[in-house]
Amino acid sequence: MYTLHIGNKNYSSWSLRPWVLMQQLGIPFSEKLHRFGDDADWAVYRTLSPNAKVPCLQDGNVIVWDSLAIAEYLADRNPAVWPTDPAARAWARCAAAEMHSGFGALRNHCSMSCGVRIALHSLPPALQADINRVDQLWSEGLKKFGGPFLAGSKFTAVDAFFAPVASRVQTYGLKLGDAAAAYAQRILALPAMQRWYDDALRESFRDAPHEADIMASGKVLQDLRLPGA
Repeated sequence: MYTLHIGNKNYSSWSLRPWVLMQQLGIPFSEKLHRFGDDADWAVYRTLSPNAKVPCLQDGNVIVWDSLAIAEYLADRNPAVWPTDPAARAWARCAAAEMHSGFGALRNHCSMSCGVRIALHSLPPALQADINRVDQLWSEGLKKFGGPFLAGSKFTAVDAFFAPVASRVQTYGLKLGDAAAAYAQRILALPAMQRWYDDALRESFRDAPHEADIMASGKVLQDLRLPGA
């Protein structure tokens, strides 16, 4: 069975990608959580992953790091990871790759935190441009391939790659067009996403750098997490 090494569910957007993909596709795995800032745990993790980062997939003696590489590794063994239609598959790979390498303003201004609701202090032009691009991409995929997911009727890796963005839409109250906003709600309502959120809200651990980023971005309107330990 696969072992997926992940970070704290409240914060780790990169870990969410392969986790929700495997959960939604019914790919069996065990998970091992490595708490951010826990030096003892990370010392062990550095012996597992060449880049000492999460997520990391362990398949026997094979170690696969980076969320995009994990998706492709799984796709070699499970054709449901990407759409079967060639045009949809090409579009999905392009959109996932764009998410993987881009949207820097969205990441910087809207750090992932499942358990809080934030009113942004401001909406810088670069952030608005990223939000507009998300809206454009999601609306294009839904229209082109018929929905309800980005590349057609089935959840695939491109949806997993944008799942953390759906989380940010909720956390920061980001405004999208009707089609894109409805898609974000569909992703958040998935059973796997609900399980991730339930686990995230039960985490009492607070990572100081992540918390500082969140406070710098806006005002905390609501904190749904367990009290910090």
